[in-house]
Parts: sequence; structure tokens; C-alpha cells
Amino acid sequence: MQTGSKSSRKKTPGKKSLKKVSGTKAATNKNLDEMPIGDLGIIALSSSEEMGKKINDYIVQWRAEREKKRPAHAQMHGYVRKNYLIRTETPRFGSGEGKATIFDSIRGDDIFLLVDVCNYSVTYPLRGQINHMSPDDYFIDLERVIAAIGGKARRINVIMPYLYESRQDRRSMRESLDCAQALKDLVRMGVENIITFEAHDPRIQNAIPLSGFENFRPVYQFLKGLYKVAPDFNVSPDHLMIVSPDEAGTSRAVYMANVLGVDMGMFYKRKDYTTIEDGKNPVIAHEFLGSPVAGKDVVILDDMISSGETVLEIAHELNKRKAARIFICATFGIFSTGLDTFDEAHKKGIFHSILTTNLSYQRPELFTRDWYHSCDLSKFLALIIDTLNHDGSLSDLLDPVDRINTFLKKMNVKSK
Repeated sequence: MQTGSKSSRKKTPGKKSLKKVSGTKAATNKNLDEMPIGDLGIIALSSSEEMGKKINDYIVQWRAEREKKRPAHAQMHGYVRKNYLIRTETPRFGSGEGKATIFDSIRGDDIFLLVDVCNYSVTYPLRGQINHMSPDDYFIDLERVIAAIGGKARRINVIMPYLYESRQDRRSMRESLDCAQALKDLVRMGVENIITFEAHDPRIQNAIPLSGFENFRPVYQFLKGLYKVAPDFNVSPDHLMIVSPDEAGTSRAVYMANVLGVDMGMFYKRKDYTTIEDGKNPVIAHEFLGSPVAGKDVVILDDMISSGETVLEIAHELNKRKAARIFICATFGIFSTGLDTFDEAHKKGIFHSILTTNLSYQRPELFTRDWYHSCDLSKFLALIIDTLNHDGSLSDLLDPVDRINTFLKKMNVKSK
């Protein structure tokens, strides 16, 4: 359950210009001189309560500072509050069925729903046993909350960092198209914008061509994290290469390599299409396409680490090719089969560090590993929410080239 209260305030009738106001350093380049679409309301489902609190703290701070720099305006009553979190509850009955309840007024609000469908740490009792929440459970809870809103909000935005069923985004035989169906269901229920990160295939947005769909990449946050784990990290073609572990992730590696002005390489999986194991064709070998990596630091860039089998195999192949240090960056660190294989690989010197974000649940034991680094994106999500609430442009957040170049200059690194 989310805690907090909501003060009574006048609803925003529409957009109206105010004197341009800058917030904190994180928001100084954002044009926040417009009236917000509606009073801001953040609903963090049980999977995202910690992230929701961090986001709320940032926005509370920014708007308090912003308020001091602008003239009083009657229609901005309620703009600055101590809490933007809306109290909600999604309990389960003994049968496993559930419901959603909203305890605060949301009429006319600009609502942002935050959900992490990969957070398996949340449990509920089911027929005398403890059951872990699954992605399916979280998605139906999301729909329940939208149903509880009941059309009273001015706008509904869903922030789902790990896109539900994103790996089932295409049909190769007689099978379901779960991701496309989920997106269509959300739109039918009144969701106007869907915010996600590293969608497995961004073309899935074609399922909802008339609705907002924003797909972000945390390249900037990864770059900052790399300098933290390796202060001597050198961004130059002679010292660094970006590598995609498979052909599906080539676009993200190409983007990062082009922004940093370094080479990129790609592995592709040679499979045995005459055999099916666990519902898929087994991989025979990982073949590398790219310039020599000998003596260079390598960043393996992927969307997620599940079992970690693929990235560890790729790291092993790069070691055989005499790469220097190997950094593994993945937006979502699921680590579905535990950490033992990673501990063993690190002891053998297979990789230097693994960086993932806090956009999905992080098992506590990760933070006891010296090879692990977490990239916090709560401030970035807060900036997205604050900007969208003012109907501002997300262009420089979707394409953070300027921020990356500014950061590299601070680190005394030449960037193209």
C-alpha cells in the first residue's frame, strides 16, 4: 500500500503560459513554462514501491525549488506538494482472485502508473501456500488499477520499464502474440502513453500506432557507471570496442559505438535447426564479426541478463581473442539461475564488472558482489514524469548525445 495524502486543489483547466522556471540541475534544460496537463498523481504498484518513493522525493524537491523562483499563480494551486503518491491496494483473496482499491481522489489528475513485472519478491497466500507474483499477476493488477480509476483521471500513462511479454513479440508458428495483445488491451482501457526501456523489438509499437510509445536506452547511465567501476576507462577507438551479443541487439551497440566514436562488433548464434531443446534450437557456436579486440576494453551491451549463459559465453570468446577488460552492461539483471556461475567466471577473470539498472527487481545478494554495479535510474524516471506532466518534449532524453558529450568533456575525453 502506498502511503501519503493529497491536498485539495483546483484542477488545471488547460495549458497556459507562465514565466519560464528552471528546476534543479537535472531539469535546467527542460522547458517547464507551461501549465501541467493535470495535477500529478503517481501510482506505484506493489512491485515498484521503492522506485516510486525515490521518484516522488525528486519531484517534491524540484517543484519546491521551482516554486520559489516563479510568481504566484492561482491555477498552480496544488502544484507543489509533499507527496504525489496515490494510495492504492491490490489484495488477493484466498482463491487467488484479486481487486484494486484507490484511496485518494484522482479526478482530473495526470496519472502515472509504475509497475515492475519482473519483481518476484512480492508474495501472496494461495490456498495455504505462499505464491510469488508473476508477470501475469502484475499485468492483471495493472488493469485492475486502471479499471478502478474508472475514467476519472484526465490522462493515464503507464511506465513499464520491462515491457510485459516483450520477448513474445512476433509469430513464427501457430502461437500467441502476447506483447501486442497486452498493448492493445491497455490502449482500449484508456492508456495514452506507454513508457518502456529496451523493448526487445521496438517495432512492437506498430500494434498501437495512434498511441504514445516511448522506448528509452540507459546508455548515458551506463557510461557514468563504467567510469565509477573503472576510473581509468578510456573512450577512444584504440582502447574501446562495443559488442552486441547477438544480431537482435545490434542497433543498441551501433548507437553507443557511434555516440562514443569507437568500433563495434557483433556475435551471431550458429544454431542446429534440426533439433529442438526446451522449445528452441540449440546454439552450436558464437561467431564474431568485427575488427580485432586484442588489447582493447570491451563493453558487451545487452537488454537483459536472464540465466547469463549467453553473455558469459561471449565474454569467454572475447577472452580467447585477447581482449583486455570486459564489462557487461544490461538494462535488466534478472539472474534467474542465481549468481554462482557469475562468481566462478569472475574468479577466472572472464569479466571485470557487470552493470545493470534498478528498473527491475535486484536480488539483495547482488550488492555483496564486488563485480556488480547498480545504475540508479530513479532520477531519470522522475525527469520523464515531470516533463510529460508539463507536456514537454522528450527528445533529448530519448537521444542523450549532448549529455554524453558533456560528461565525456568533464572526464577529459575527446568525443566525436
